[in-house]
Amino acid sequence: MTDTSIPSADQSLDEETAPAAVADEAEAGSSQEKKAPAESDLFRQSEIAADYVEGLLDILDYDGDIDELVSGGRPVVEVVGAHLQNLVGQRGATLEALQELARLAVFRQTGTPSRLLLDVGGYRATRRKELAAVAKNAVEKVKEYGEPVRLEPMSAFERKCVHDVVNAMSGVESESEGVEPNRRIIVRPAD
Repeated sequence: MTDTSIPSADQSLDEETAPAAVADEAEAGSSQEKKAPAESDLFRQSEIAADYVEGLLDILDYDGDIDELVSGGRPVVEVVGAHLQNLVGQRGATLEALQELARLAVFRQTGTPSRLLLDVGGYRATRRKELAAVAKNAVEKVKEYGEPVRLEPMSAFERKCVHDVVNAMSGVESESEGVEPNRRIIVRPAD
């Protein structure tokens, strides 16, 4: 059976490559190494996504300024303006869906999956700060009681933020468990 789905860019941020996929590539004798896209290619992806998002804003009759950029080796589109909360949705669910649509628009034009990051109204920056506090609180509990702490289910973006904070601290480690949409992080004492 052939998988025709487009890989989610967030998977590469939060999950390891499946051993079967690695074995398949080795058996195929593929000596090609994947090269990181050039910055101009990444910027082109952000432009394509920005055009797509701008079209959606026009259809929805929302006002917002759109910035395209490349940050951390990823194409980024930021939408700034007032009254954009509906584009974020509850706990960022609408934002995640819009990001996937923008990634599909990029894929359609380039034929290459994108790791595009979409932000609306600074939601992701604010959420990163909240998640850093959640991660630090979990680490404190683990260090105090010596017991693992299970966090609430989170999106791949949210889990990545928590993993980054936990990995920067000594004496603890984190891992994800479960299946979307109920995938969560467990913080535990390091072995």
